[in-house]
Amino acid sequence: MFAEKSKDPEKIAFAFKGIIRADRYFTMPGVTGITLFGIAGAKHGRIPILGTRWILWSIILFIISGVAFMAKLVPLQKKLSALASNKEKFNWDDYYKLAKQWDIWGSLATITPWIAVILMVIKPNIS
Repeated sequence: MFAEKSKDPEKIAFAFKGIIRADRYFTMPGVTGITLFGIAGAKHGRIPILGTRWILWSIILFIISGVAFMAKLVPLQKKLSALASNKEKFNWDDYYKLAKQWDIWGSLATITPWIAVILMVIKPNIS
């Protein structure tokens, strides 16, 4: 957001490279760890994963987030980084079109795990 406000394609490219690197080293290992430890914790506690709806729906929400992230967000990040890195071909209309898609898919990839966290904390009796 700050890089975009600068209107400097170099800063935008640098920001997206940082986002991509942070996702590689923090987001993906974090999601993997949460999923594996969550499943292991349920197994250890002898809680049926498919029979406990808040666990099932939390896993489904994590899957939705992962699919949105891997199938849409990562390719968009790479396109935005490449576009901003190429000063000769940089076009604000193209950038804003891709950035809008990135905002939408990024919101989906972020909101779904938050809903899963809420489900895991309140453990509603979902029928």
